[in-house]
Amino acid sequence: MTPCIEDYALIGDLQTAALVGRNGSVDWLCLPRFDSGACFAALLGDEDNGHWQIAPKGADTCTRRGYAGDSLVLETFWETRTGTVKVIDFMPQRDQEPDVMRIIEGISGTVEMSSVIRLRFDFGSVVPWVRRSQGHRVAVAGPDSAWLRSEPPVRTWGQHFSTCSSFTVSEGEQVAFVLTWHPSHSPRPDLVDPFEALKSTLSDWAEWSVRCKYRGPYREAVIRSLITLKALTFGPTGGIVAAPTTSLPEEIGGVRNWDYRFCWLRDSTLTLGALISAGYLEEAAAWRDWLLRAVAGDPADLQIMYGLAGERRLPEAELPWLSGYENSSPVRIGNAAVRQRQLDVYGEVIDSLRLAREAGLDDKPHAWSIQLSLLGFLESTWREPDEGLWEIRGQRRHFVHSKVMAWVAADRAVRTLEKNPSLAGDAERWRVMRDAVHREVCEKGFDPVRNTFTQSYGSRNLDAATLLIARTGFLPPDDPRMTGTVDAVRDELGSGCLVRRYSTDGSSIDGLPGSEGAFLACSFWLADALRLTGRAEEARELFEQLLALRNDVGLLAEEYDIVGHRQLGNFPQAFSHIGLVGTAMALAGEDTLEGDTAG
Repeated sequence: MTPCIEDYALIGDLQTAALVGRNGSVDWLCLPRFDSGACFAALLGDEDNGHWQIAPKGADTCTRRGYAGDSLVLETFWETRTGTVKVIDFMPQRDQEPDVMRIIEGISGTVEMSSVIRLRFDFGSVVPWVRRSQGHRVAVAGPDSAWLRSEPPVRTWGQHFSTCSSFTVSEGEQVAFVLTWHPSHSPRPDLVDPFEALKSTLSDWAEWSVRCKYRGPYREAVIRSLITLKALTFGPTGGIVAAPTTSLPEEIGGVRNWDYRFCWLRDSTLTLGALISAGYLEEAAAWRDWLLRAVAGDPADLQIMYGLAGERRLPEAELPWLSGYENSSPVRIGNAAVRQRQLDVYGEVIDSLRLAREAGLDDKPHAWSIQLSLLGFLESTWREPDEGLWEIRGQRRHFVHSKVMAWVAADRAVRTLEKNPSLAGDAERWRVMRDAVHREVCEKGFDPVRNTFTQSYGSRNLDAATLLIARTGFLPPDDPRMTGTVDAVRDELGSGCLVRRYSTDGSSIDGLPGSEGAFLACSFWLADALRLTGRAEEARELFEQLLALRNDVGLLAEEYDIVGHRQLGNFPQAFSHIGLVGTAMALAGEDTLEGDTAG
């Protein structure tokens, strides 16, 4: 039986991440980076595509699980008729190559345990050659090599192209398994003591978590979301992936299956805001620096997303040997949306850099020049149609959100020049552009009959992205056009606490068949918009309903199935957790933030 998406928990080492199910199986892991080929891909196929299960013999699912304090160390408890064991799963921040460590600890009685590991490199397509060496199991195929060892040593044997183990654990005993990847042409990395690694990993997360300066309501949810965002950060560059997975479906059995293991510019402002507000200025600066490196170059070549180090080529391909999560195919790697034109990203980049400057992050001499270059290009192109925030694969349109973000780009430039008159730039020029964008949006993107902004010029369709208008400052929150938009979006796209991005019923807006779930980030945007328009109690009630949708370890996917009552889409999703942090802090107010980042 295929686990639900919410049945998984996340572990990672700030360069890649794995998903561990309630059944004790690691069903997804890309090595050595988030965007590498998966060596465990059962998530998108079956056990023959790679997994690693450790569980009591005969047990189907764990009794309970949770993270150890404010960390990314997962503790899974199994209560059996003969005793209780705890499995501790984690990935220590690496010195050389990545390690997956799984420590089995006896809590009471004696429990017979089983380990089955099937390594399948290149997204579950390549069966490695496995041999013994120095008491370890070594798997090799092409560029990939992985070493499996246990402490104390446990007998292993090969069976059906897998490596199996059977052992017992009694109260007070511990058995550790370590899986280490390295390039097959390189020597085996030095051995790492798993028990010492556990101590240092817990210490690292404790030191990081205590830096959070938020002390208001919902702190447990906020810190768990911030830990998740940290886990989705590629440490060497500071880039933050949208999710560690690819092709988890937006509709079970559908084709809306995309690769999210890249870094989107659209997330930049909200991500920076969340990190800065929580006191994580170091992470905010690293993300800002990644952003500057990624967007450097000809502004006409600005992309909506980049690779972990700012790579530009992310070609999309399908993997026919994987059946897809619950037969939701195709499974895709890469993302063709990288070639789209999305004019809103110019506004998001300029707003992000303005936010970084105002937060006191050390200014980069070239940052303002890059912004002027981007704005100059946008000045000549903002009147053109684009694919919009949601990366439609249909006809280009004049999306209202894209135009509003063009207004944001000009507005932030004006504000920056007003606060910093020594900077180069023509503030009056950008005021003219700002006024022109504002005038056109209000004339062509607003439906006066229904008193709401629409998805695009001349359309009757609505878009949850218009909920962000009040946050940008485009209109005052109490403007009747803004309150009308909030009500219309909630009425037409909402269902309880949930909001869809836009209507896909009988529509060809996005050029794709089928439908999708409610978009969780948009649901948080609705709570924000309600608060801004003076309905704080409604916003709080909605927010608490959204919190109840998190899984048992506090994680959220991209979407939620209103009918099936389950999470959908890539998991865990940075955008959802950014929305949670932002809404929680907005509802709590500034008096819940400590004055320094030391906590």
